[in-house]
Amino acid sequence: MSTAATYLGNHTFALAEASTPAPAPGQVRIRVAFCGICGTDMHIFHGKMDARVKPPQIIGHEMSGTIEAVAADVPGWKPGDRVTVRPLDSCGTCPACRAGHSHVCMNLKFIGIDSPGAFQGSWCVPAKLLHRLPADLPLDQAALVEPIAVACHDVRRARLVAGEKAVVLGGGPIGVLVALVAQAAGAEVLLSEIDAGRRAFAESLGLRTIQSDPVAEVEAWTGGAGADAVFECTAAAPCAALMTKLARVRGRVVLVGIFTQPVAIDLFRVFWRELELIGARVYEAADFDQAISLAPRLPLDRLITGCFPIADMAGAFAAAPKGMKTVVACS
Repeated sequence: MSTAATYLGNHTFALAEASTPAPAPGQVRIRVAFCGICGTDMHIFHGKMDARVKPPQIIGHEMSGTIEAVAADVPGWKPGDRVTVRPLDSCGTCPACRAGHSHVCMNLKFIGIDSPGAFQGSWCVPAKLLHRLPADLPLDQAALVEPIAVACHDVRRARLVAGEKAVVLGGGPIGVLVALVAQAAGAEVLLSEIDAGRRAFAESLGLRTIQSDPVAEVEAWTGGAGADAVFECTAAAPCAALMTKLARVRGRVVLVGIFTQPVAIDLFRVFWRELELIGARVYEAADFDQAISLAPRLPLDRLITGCFPIADMAGAFAAAPKGMKTVVACS
């Protein structure tokens, strides 16, 4: 038996003891150690995705754990292996999948949203989605591999290389991780964030921040040329209006934030400077591998600003917006 936290709707979770079924063919059963709370989980908690989630549903997808059972037809894995899960269940047959872009499958099922997720002590998942964790990476920090993979994908989509200058708009968890991954790639990074507390936190991690006027500071920083890459991580209309003003001629603007409504973008600037607007959605297997490789070099212990037992889901979700990353201990 293990504890499962089921989202019921209306800001409510129900805790229940659940059985530990044998993994189906192609699956493993994982003893979930930790599961992080992300922005999507917060949207679900506030009822904004009930039509898709269809509560009651176990959610959660930023996780780490240990394999406790393996189906007979699954090679290469055994009980005791430390793992995380890339929570994208693609169809394998649509045009996107056939073109090699299964992470943006036209029929994609996001595990933890469209199917049961990791806010439970024992979880069966397809073995094809597993990534092995190193023995020296603490499991609470390993729950951050998924958001690190988001940042790795964003930086890879930007084709960012050492010596280039990058501006990150937004100092939330993803913005900070994008800045740290970009910095690890050898880029010079400037982070823009309106909240003074978040700016101070970013600076404590060794990141340089914009203090007042982003356009003026970026022009001064680049000698008037503009940044090689701009990462929009806020999904806020003012930043959408700002992002093209910060990029150099033939610079790249990567859309990381999820804009659910149309916003104004300076398309004349895109034309005038021959800018690239690049979408960046979730991640690919290579991004998870890179995230696992980078994790020991990142200050993940400081990014985790709250840890709650699964019995206190209300406390965890109340704390999550106030810090960087909140994780839930599921076992």
